[in-house]
Order: sequence, then C-alpha cells, then structure tokens
Amino acid sequence: MSTETETPTPRRRLFVLLPLLIFLGLAGLFLAQLLSGRDVSEVPSALIGLPAPQTNLPALEGINLPGLDSKTFAGKVTLVNVFASWCAPCREEHPVLLALAQDKRFVMAALNYKDQPENARRFLGDLGNPFQAIGVDEAGRTAIDWGVYGVPETFVVGKDGKIAYKHVGPLTAEAVQTLLLPQIDKALAAH
Repeated sequence: MSTETETPTPRRRLFVLLPLLIFLGLAGLFLAQLLSGRDVSEVPSALIGLPAPQTNLPALEGINLPGLDSKTFAGKVTLVNVFASWCAPCREEHPVLLALAQDKRFVMAALNYKDQPENARRFLGDLGNPFQAIGVDEAGRTAIDWGVYGVPETFVVGKDGKIAYKHVGPLTAEAVQTLLLPQIDKALAAH
C-alpha cells in the first residue's frame, strides 16, 4: 500500500491563490484612493469653464426677490446654491450660507430644487434668507442642465458667466475657507 501525498500542481496552486491576489490588489487600490488626500466633495464637472446653462426660473412666491435668471450672473461673481427644504444637509449648511452672505463681493442666488413653495418659504423663514435671488425648479429640469447630482450643491459662476467651481454636498466652515473662498477670490480677480 502506497501512502503517496499528492503534491499540488502549479496550476492548482494558482487557482487557490488567485482570489487572494485579486482581493489584495483591490484592497491596495482602495487604500491608495483613500490616502491620496483627494476631497470627495469635489466631484469633477464637465461644465467647469463653460457658460452657466441658460436659466430662467420663476421667483419663489411670497419672498420679495427675483427668480433665477441668466441675467443674474451678468458681470458679477455669483454663488448659486441648490437647496430644498426636505434636505437635511441643506439645513446643516444654512448657517454657513448666512455667514457667506455677509461678504458683499459676490451675489448669492438659489435654485430651489423639487420643493413645495410653502415648505421653501418656511425653511427660509425659520433659518434666515442669505439669497438675493431664488428660482423655483419644481420639476428638476434646470438642475439637470446644471449637472446637479443631488442637494445641496454650490456653484461659483464667474463675471464672464462661466462656471468656475462646483462643490457637492453641504458647505462647512472649513470647506468655505479652504475650497470655496479661494475659488471666489480667483473669479473676482479674473478680467
């Protein structure tokens, strides 16, 4: 009787190790992305450097402000914030927007996304209104033109009417200092 032990062939060994090698490769790739320091709130936008989409949204009734119109951007640096009353992160970022509104070097405009007018009015009435123009995008079609992924999102539109920067997610005081204000300053300095 022979007690030969079967030695694994190189092919069988590779078959056993392949899932482990794939897992380690993917884990290394994910780790490299995490450690790259890339800010996940900076979602690349195909619209950066292009003219802001033609926009002509009606005003939010009951708030004595104009709607959102492409003329809003003419010759001024404009911050366009996409918000909704039903959006919890919008509520979180609102104090940051109120603080930004103190800076009179640029215009702050809003695109009210898929919201009920009475809810949007209540939201702004309860938390304060940092905006100089508010356009109502009930169906969300204009937001699609702007390349909006979700709310909140904030755009910097330069004096030339081109989108200079896009921030996805709620603005924080840190994001304003490190990301948004440098982009606003750059847009203000451009001729």
